[in-house]
Amino acid sequence: MSLVTRFSPESLTSDQYDRVVRRLDEENISPADGLDYELCFGSGDKMKVSLVWDSEEQFAAFAERLMPILAELGIDPGEPEVLEVHNIIKRNSGAPGMANVASSV
Repeated sequence: MSLVTRFSPESLTSDQYDRVVRRLDEENISPADGLDYELCFGSGDKMKVSLVWDSEEQFAAFAERLMPILAELGIDPGEPEVLEVHNIIKRNSGAPGMANVASSV
């Protein structure tokens, strides 16, 4: 079952987020196995991050590799909110004959 993890740290800037993404890329951690997509949103030092995962086990495996990087960069992500996904709706890919896809997961 898919799940969403939502991080709402007390303080996170876009520069800090970008540094984390660079490190994950440099260490070949990203894109993580099972990550459907990630979004970072907000402004100033109130950025938030939401990730959609195929499974809780895949998120846990990623978190084991992410947390040391966050600690090294001085970022406290706080406790993530973890929620089961009821439904995902995506726009079509532009392929002829493809309709919007909704899946209950």
